Amino acid sequence: MKKTSLIFKGCLLLLFVTMFIVCGFYGTPTALADEYSETLAPVSTKYSDTGVSEYPDNCEGIGYLPDYRTENLTDAEKRGRCTWYLWTGGNSKYYRDLAKRTHGGVDLLKLIDSRVHDERFQRYGAINDPGCEKATTPDEYGLWLDKCKDPLSTGVIGLRKFQNPNFDSTKWNPVEYAKTSQVEPPYVIGQSCAICHVALDPLNPPKDKEHPKWENLVAALGNQYIKESKLFASSVGANSFVKQVLDSQRPGTSDTSRIGNDHINNPNAINAIFNLGDRPTYPEVMNDGSIKDVNHILKDGADSTGVANASLRVYVNIGMCGDYWTTLHEPLLGRTPQKPFDIEKARKECEGWRQTEARMADAEAFLKTIKPMHLKDAPSGEEFLTKDEEVLKRGKLVFASTCAGCHSSKKPPAEIAADSEQAQKWYEESVLSSNFLDHNFLSDDQRYPVTLIGTNAARSLGTNATKGHIWDQFSSKTYKELPSPGNLTLYNPFDQKKPIEFKIPDGGLGYYRTPSLVSIWATAPLLHNNTLGLYNEDPSVKGRVEAYTDAMEKLLWPEKREGIISRTSQDTKLELPPGDPNPRFRIPIPKGTPVNLLASINIREAITSLNLSSLFQDLKPGGGIKDKLARVLLRANKSPDFVEDEGHYFGSNLPDEDKKALIEFVKTF
Repeated sequence: MKKTSLIFKGCLLLLFVTMFIVCGFYGTPTALADEYSETLAPVSTKYSDTGVSEYPDNCEGIGYLPDYRTENLTDAEKRGRCTWYLWTGGNSKYYRDLAKRTHGGVDLLKLIDSRVHDERFQRYGAINDPGCEKATTPDEYGLWLDKCKDPLSTGVIGLRKFQNPNFDSTKWNPVEYAKTSQVEPPYVIGQSCAICHVALDPLNPPKDKEHPKWENLVAALGNQYIKESKLFASSVGANSFVKQVLDSQRPGTSDTSRIGNDHINNPNAINAIFNLGDRPTYPEVMNDGSIKDVNHILKDGADSTGVANASLRVYVNIGMCGDYWTTLHEPLLGRTPQKPFDIEKARKECEGWRQTEARMADAEAFLKTIKPMHLKDAPSGEEFLTKDEEVLKRGKLVFASTCAGCHSSKKPPAEIAADSEQAQKWYEESVLSSNFLDHNFLSDDQRYPVTLIGTNAARSLGTNATKGHIWDQFSSKTYKELPSPGNLTLYNPFDQKKPIEFKIPDGGLGYYRTPSLVSIWATAPLLHNNTLGLYNEDPSVKGRVEAYTDAMEKLLWPEKREGIISRTSQDTKLELPPGDPNPRFRIPIPKGTPVNLLASINIREAITSLNLSSLFQDLKPGGGIKDKLARVLLRANKSPDFVEDEGHYFGSNLPDEDKKALIEFVKTF
């Protein structure tokens, strides 16, 4: 048993350390797409700039300009914009500590090298700060950093640069630093919401993706081109299983539960943020027994104690209050049981919490200024919209009968909703009205069982917000007492004749909330994991419409889907210790192995309950996973749902003309 533990712990050490490294850069702000989305509850705390002073309150004079649709912001909205673009909550200390713990494996300072300035979008999908230029020489410390109007900018929007209080110029050696990151550098790097949310403007796309101007950027569309895995894949060998995990991640996605590890590999789409003031709320029982009207935030609706708490939780998840937070779980591997994060303790003891909490009301004010981006307002956008009013009307009626029940925040009164015929008539009249899209969140924000939705279950099965886990205090009692939605019958990649039967645990797992469809024409691919539809890396109007059309056709004609299962593309191996030229263990992973067979297992449980030593020893390159090992790993898997582009078949039985009309109408959102 001791040998088994060493083997399996070491295997997943390499896998999950690398996953955590990836998340350390881009992984967690994605939650803000759900968690900041779409309102932030005001707080009474007054602004305080003591301790960490990261920027002037209104961003004046540092190169950060308002986009052309928010020129008339109030003072509060300007401060909120600064929070969104620039505020890190003091998380640079966390990332410096991470660089040292990983011996340079993840080091944000190394990732902002100015010599790749002209290739950042192509390589990583990262967006260059329009106020910065490529460096022509290294700085006084031998570092290649962009030259920026904003002294705290790194050149990459969302990454912020601060003086390192522990820097000692007499000990500085850039060559030694490049090896292990142990020498204290002159700068530390933090990250803000903007890293994932600022995007190229669909209504004013840049002529040059690598060098956008401020008028080519928008604050909260979500960057569907970002490639977080590519930031680290170059340092991982081609024959490493870890590289296969990285390569399986879709552009525009991030796994928001890698640091607070839920043992499920499930990168998710970065959501757009629109019409925040129109997002529905629902009464839920809080942990103290009170009842509060709240949004259902995160893709599974887990953050459900108010948006102020949800947004603060995100800042914690990207490094704020790191000294406290990291004592409650093992961030790298998750081998030890989690303990709940205590909000009152953080408020009393963590200055970053108090400072960030004080900024949430202004952030709410700014995010509420963000309105939909309609295709008709894009350059030549009218060319992509139908001129046939009958087709458009048909699409509206199809939407009313097939989609509006979930994808509209405008609902019939209770007395009408109780009668299905009257409700249907109400929806038809509502959708046909000229103001249907006005102040419509285009989602009911309700939780629905994954057994009904049918999409890949991974995100719905995360445990971090369940009772006794890290985010317990950020989920409502109502959420934690949700019953199991039942059983899933899943495709078995090892034996198609024997489907996998998976019982969803109760306590909050197994639900998805309805996503908003606002400006969906600009945000394809679709589904929560960005697997449905063409990814063309083309931010032009034409490119976005092509991606949207392909995604919608695959949505409504499921036979056009690929049946995506991420598999290893070659024979690979896990080596222990990682990077050792003479590893104690080398475990072969055959070509064609489903990546998530190994990437969605709880290490702690596996170590204590599974005898894998002899089974792993049987693995041979090219030989395939043996039946017994496959069965053992499937039983241990936290989400044995391997098909990634499945589900949401609503509308797939419609006549073809209805489907085409629906695509035309939804394109106007």
